[in-house]
Amino acid sequence: MKFFLILTASLIINLNAQEHTIEIPSVFSDNMVLQQKSDVKFWGKAEAGTRVKLKTSWGSEASALSQNNNTWLIKVKVPKAGGPYTIKLTVGDSITTFKNVMTGEVWVCSGQSNMEMPLQGWPPRDTILNSAAEISNADYKNIRLITVKKDYSIDKKSDFIGRWEECSPASVAGFSAAAYYFGKKLYDELKVPIGLVFTSWGGTPIEAWTSNEAMNNAGLLKERLAKLTDDQKQYEIFIRYIQSRKLIMDLRQKPENKMWEDLDFNDKELSAVNYDDKALPEIILPGEWEKQGVGNFDGIVWLRKKIELPASWVNNDLVIELGPVDDMDRTYVNGTLAGAMENPGAWDDNRVYKIPSSINNSVILSVAVRVFDTQGGGGINGKKEQMKLINSSTGESIPLDGSWKYYLAAEYFDKRFYSVDNHVKSVSPAIGNSLTATSPTVLYNAMINPIIKYTIKGAIWYQGESNAWNEDAGLYQKQLPVMIKDWRDAWGIGSFPFYYVQIAPFEYTKGGYSQVIRDAQLKTLAVTNTGMAVTMDIGDLKTIHPSNKKDVGSRLALWALAKDYGKKVDYSGPLYKSFDTEGTNIVVTFDHAGGMVIKPVNNKNNFEIAGEDKIFKPADVIIKGDKLIISNKEIKHPVAVRYAWSNTSLGTLFNKAGLPASSFRTDNWDYMK
Repeated sequence: MKFFLILTASLIINLNAQEHTIEIPSVFSDNMVLQQKSDVKFWGKAEAGTRVKLKTSWGSEASALSQNNNTWLIKVKVPKAGGPYTIKLTVGDSITTFKNVMTGEVWVCSGQSNMEMPLQGWPPRDTILNSAAEISNADYKNIRLITVKKDYSIDKKSDFIGRWEECSPASVAGFSAAAYYFGKKLYDELKVPIGLVFTSWGGTPIEAWTSNEAMNNAGLLKERLAKLTDDQKQYEIFIRYIQSRKLIMDLRQKPENKMWEDLDFNDKELSAVNYDDKALPEIILPGEWEKQGVGNFDGIVWLRKKIELPASWVNNDLVIELGPVDDMDRTYVNGTLAGAMENPGAWDDNRVYKIPSSINNSVILSVAVRVFDTQGGGGINGKKEQMKLINSSTGESIPLDGSWKYYLAAEYFDKRFYSVDNHVKSVSPAIGNSLTATSPTVLYNAMINPIIKYTIKGAIWYQGESNAWNEDAGLYQKQLPVMIKDWRDAWGIGSFPFYYVQIAPFEYTKGGYSQVIRDAQLKTLAVTNTGMAVTMDIGDLKTIHPSNKKDVGSRLALWALAKDYGKKVDYSGPLYKSFDTEGTNIVVTFDHAGGMVIKPVNNKNNFEIAGEDKIFKPADVIIKGDKLIISNKEIKHPVAVRYAWSNTSLGTLFNKAGLPASSFRTDNWDYMK
């Protein structure tokens, strides 16, 4: 999908009695911010030999001819921060003027759902602290925002859908909260215009954001990369199939932040108590429907179950727990809506809904869950013990796992819903997950490649949770440096600043190796001009989307303020440096260690120590300057220390600036054991 800035009333311009296309990428628009004190690139397409001229209101001019491949590129000198300016671009006989242009600091903001999470949050489950007040006060005309619309492609794209906007309550509500807080902190400290280029997609792994060339050169994911050509062929077969279906709903014109609200498929009858579901097939839950009778299907699937209650439970308040639902749900009990989570970022959130006594009026309880899966595996797919019905008065529970009825209501693809002829089994080509937004390179191609010529100061990155689910999480230690180098090579402006967020503790429902991702992120600090915002203290074990994005953005900004803008600020918590064994103690040394303090959580400091048997035990810790003296009286010959080394261990170690230490380990033992 492409979107071009049209230089005249029509995209097709008549030149010398022939039709020729002039294209200007969407990243150039009114309200844009250009990187101050740099040579900024402008580029586009026009008939070979066409003269392209650029003239700015600050006095710079440049020109070039369109090349034989119909592309042109101009570099223009940009002054120090200021504005507003105008820029006149002449391509042949066509003229366009960009207005309200500022010069200042430009940052790319990318990652998965924690970067994507908007300032208005994804209520009711995933909210942003002080969201309403922050949105209402967000009238900053010199902070400019542009969002790269979600898209993926096996081939490199040259453009995207998007436009620059001034930061206002209307524009910021659906914009990345972490990116906004980062930009606002820079703006408050630097007093110059800030441009934020936001390109993010929830639930995506790092390999989707890395180019094919970079991964091949690094020897990463060779089998998956080799399979992409076949994936493309299967994808084209699927496209032909989906185009043959009847379109029943199109969401492409809905704002991203309201995409999933008020979707009506005329299927409410599936929630009714008296709906006759005897003839419907069965599925075993928890479990992904792709691995059962449903087949490869993205879209709306109803799941129904009748539960026989003890007579004493009738007219009592109940609670229904389903575990995580991938991706969204509306859950009905006895025909009444009990609860819903209707944002794609809720795919790993436990569903816990209250059932008031007023609707619990029969010994047969009817439960109907409308599940909406946008990509990948779909269904109720947590653990068996997470699916239960609880009596609020007694605490007794009834398991809900096992056999459920199901009904396919609508098939989904690319923000559109299509009819389903066979409501009990998918008939789409069996492409499975062969080519999705999670495939290697596809987001780099569609959401990074179109902006790589745009001159920036640096990038911020918040991602890692999707790679933490897999047993090959250790690969991230190579993947992150490869991606950083990949982006820097593509932009061609040197080793620009790259600051990232270390993922927070979280209770992963399917295992997870988040401590391994955090370790890889810690070790990536060895890469030139990188920095890491630690979130060990501001996570939420019950949601993968912590609500405190202000500290996330501010901590990222501290790295930039200190490293790039010469501000004398503390920018990092304690970072593990080295260790030595001294008798029955292990002495661990840190950087950024001034004024270290330990704040136990649940009476635990979350330090562990092991002897030669490699069995870790809780440790006693004494602070001595920039060192920690760590021991356990039962271990006479210690060999290794770990701190916050699990999915759920919270941070307890801080420095005088109140910034938390990263989790770390001194050993290199197999993390699978």
